[in-house]
Amino acid sequence: TEKKRYFTHYSSSQRILLVGEGDFSFSACLARAFGSAKNMVATSLDSQAMLLRKYQLSEVHLQELKKLNCLVLHGIDVKAMHKHRILKHMKFDRIIFNFPHAGHDLFFKERDRELMKRHMELVGDFFKVASKMLNEEGQVHVSHRDDYPYRLWRIEDLANDAELVLKQKVVFRKWDYPGYSNKRGSGVLSDYEFPLKDSFTFKFSLAAPYRKKQRLHL
Repeated sequence: TEKKRYFTHYSSSQRILLVGEGDFSFSACLARAFGSAKNMVATSLDSQAMLLRKYQLSEVHLQELKKLNCLVLHGIDVKAMHKHRILKHMKFDRIIFNFPHAGHDLFFKERDRELMKRHMELVGDFFKVASKMLNEEGQVHVSHRDDYPYRLWRIEDLANDAELVLKQKVVFRKWDYPGYSNKRGSGVLSDYEFPLKDSFTFKFSLAAPYRKKQRLHL
């Protein structure tokens, strides 16, 4: 029997899905902490070929994840991941989306309404899908900046619309995750980091009526 290992908010006994990974440095950090990634599925929107072009260290992290037996999937859209041929058969204890972002636009700034609308649609759709992929006692974790203009995304309201309720809100400290490098994700500066001031991890669980509904369908 393998010893259960704990790391920040997670444990090696939890079935963990990571979505929207950039260079997979966060997934690799968790895998190292657990000593194995058998309990993890790590995904990216990018194809593997695109990933290797965008992020200088992505190949290193992918090799490490493979060595630690992580299931890695590419080309996964969080809006439709519950229909994926592999993921549709799985339920998770934790679903993690770090600093979701719908992409940069040369014509808009982060405070512009049109770009915020895109971000909110992405996060709202993610919550609706993630709620269908949780175990009854599972949680969805979204790390997010909570200063202006990011607080205008109304993360909690978007989660509530998907039958998810806020369980806890904790400060996100990048140094708690050795080797993690948060990426911009799109454009010519995709391999650059962005500042994580006033960042938090929002932990959501299924609302009580939705849990009951899930039990009836088991």
